Amino acid sequence: MSAFDSATLAAEPVAGIPVPVDLAAIKAKQQSTWSSGDYAVIGTTLQIVGETLCEAADVAAGERVLDVACGNGNAALAAARRFALVTGVDYVPSLLDRARARAAADGLALELRHADAEALPFADGAFDVALSTFGVMFTPDQTRAACELVRVCRHGGRIALASWTPDGFIGRVFKTIGAHAPPPSGVPSPAGWGTESRLAELFGGEAREIRTQRRTFVFRYRSSAHWIEVFRTWYGPIHKAFLSLAPGDRSALERDLTTLLDEMNVARDGTLTVPSTYLEAVIVRV
Repeated sequence: MSAFDSATLAAEPVAGIPVPVDLAAIKAKQQSTWSSGDYAVIGTTLQIVGETLCEAADVAAGERVLDVACGNGNAALAAARRFALVTGVDYVPSLLDRARARAAADGLALELRHADAEALPFADGAFDVALSTFGVMFTPDQTRAACELVRVCRHGGRIALASWTPDGFIGRVFKTIGAHAPPPSGVPSPAGWGTESRLAELFGGEAREIRTQRRTFVFRYRSSAHWIEVFRTWYGPIHKAFLSLAPGDRSALERDLTTLLDEMNVARDGTLTVPSTYLEAVIVRV
């Protein structure tokens, strides 16, 4: 464990009095959420982001690379394809099993460990590169997670992140869901990682340089209904949101998601093609 306690203070005090937030309880609930459904169904479609991030981080053969909150292994596999020495960690064992199966199918060497992004079981400076694609951004204690990334990355090493932006499609999906199933109070939005200002807050004191670029991932599905079916079934946060609502409220959430999908659909052939912006960041450690 780091120097941070399991409970911190809310970002927005009530009547000037900081409100205690039980981050341990939030983490336990979050872990249950990501263990529901099967994120690997979604994660596999995002493989291109891991490849692009490894290129941005200039991952080289022989480098020690850590993929934090690796899910089913997108960035880890991309780094292994570049002959790096790769370790992936996640706190959902079933996702590590999926990553292990993918590595075996591709004949790639990965070390995979069950671990928490806020308490990484590695020595200081153990890695040349630390990666995370749409993973570490969901940690409830963002400061602690950032400190862990910095701690395990050697001086002069790189931390490379892909995070959904607040104003992009997935950022708007989060807001739509939050209007029906509000997130826990006092915990900063995960989409903050998709802004330069938040990254400067989290890493500025330990960064020689922070390079960012807005990129686009394109969701391609048969229709809006197909996207909702897949995410409602397999994507933990949306799966749990629907389960938490009464039948009438589930219908309202489905209508709002359909409206958003139809609004952002750029396909002209009757299918669904929705661009979603994310922030690619490479942080060079001092």
